[in-house]
Amino acid sequence: MDATSRPSVVCTKTLYHYIDLGLLPVKNIDLPLKVTRWTKNKRTRQHKKVLGTSIEERMSYIDERQEFGHWEIDTVLGKRKKGAALLTLTERKTRKEHMIKLEQKTVVSVHQAIQSLKDLYGEAFPSVFKTITSDNGSEFSELTQAIDSDDVTVYYTHPYTSGERGTNERHNVLIQRFIPKGKVIEDIDDTLVGYVENWCNTLPRKILGYQIPNDQFVEEIAKIA
Repeated sequence: MDATSRPSVVCTKTLYHYIDLGLLPVKNIDLPLKVTRWTKNKRTRQHKKVLGTSIEERMSYIDERQEFGHWEIDTVLGKRKKGAALLTLTERKTRKEHMIKLEQKTVVSVHQAIQSLKDLYGEAFPSVFKTITSDNGSEFSELTQAIDSDDVTVYYTHPYTSGERGTNERHNVLIQRFIPKGKVIEDIDDTLVGYVENWCNTLPRKILGYQIPNDQFVEEIAKIA
């Protein structure tokens, strides 16, 4: 085959463009990494209220991930926006993941989930959860009250900046391998939630030197004990 008869190979950006135009029998939702890329020009949105202490006030050393106990939190929605949801929390240093199924995406459901974590860790809770960084979703509007501890600080990201919870966002993408967008959360039983949580926590991570989050987390908990 001479050079003139070789088939053309398009770049990734062009393929994504073809998908956006509907020229290929593939949808963006079928591509785990595509849905994390910006496909449109970024728009600046204003006048959205920040619910509490801004991430701007979070200590800069937390960004370095050298200290244990700093978490990011979010909710993963299903097909029904007013139905059940998954609450996900990710520890920034160890990448430990907690997944809790919520009956609804509401303040009350978040309160109940936080209480379950407080029951799980008992007196160690403030040492395990030193800070939690959240977006400005209405379900997190009373997160500080739910935690009810002077030793735990809640920070809120800037509106429409999911990258400020990048660790948690990355884990949410991993979860979509098992619970894709559009899945009705009510149809998901606790067995699957537990399986996905365990998969995340036993997946060797390059960023951890190919250690698994559970092992790293246990080591940190032992220091607290």
